[in-house]
Amino acid sequence: MKLLKYIIIFLVINFGALAIGSWLMADGPQTDWYMGLSKAPWTPPGWVFGTAWTTIMVCFSIYMALLYKKTNNTTVITLFSIQFVLNVIWNYIFFNQHYVGLGLTVILLLTFTVGAFIILFNKQMKLKTILILPYLIWLCIATSLNAYILLNN
Repeated sequence: MKLLKYIIIFLVINFGALAIGSWLMADGPQTDWYMGLSKAPWTPPGWVFGTAWTTIMVCFSIYMALLYKKTNNTTVITLFSIQFVLNVIWNYIFFNQHYVGLGLTVILLLTFTVGAFIILFNKQMKLKTILILPYLIWLCIATSLNAYILLNN
């Protein structure tokens, strides 16, 4: 029962981060600024982003609940908090303020932070580490999209 409680808490926090990020970016992907950018040929259609983020946050919430239950240490919460802040502020920096270069820096930091979970906790999590891989893979794709926009606009 304790694990289910942790899963629910992390689901609320993670989907809260997505909601805050969406609010901070306002109409980001629908703005004239974004629509006028030269985007990478591998940019997925808009609907993919919602599907991807839903899958990512469900998997990440389960991963975090399992990890927190297993370790319950400050490193886990610190990394999670850093990840939360970076995830939320990227939307504001990139879509709202149009700071593409700073956005790339933030998304790189976010990618390294998520990668740190794998490096630091792989021994404890073993096969359960697979739950964080969708997040890391998506961040690699998103980083490449951000970099393409920076280099081609």
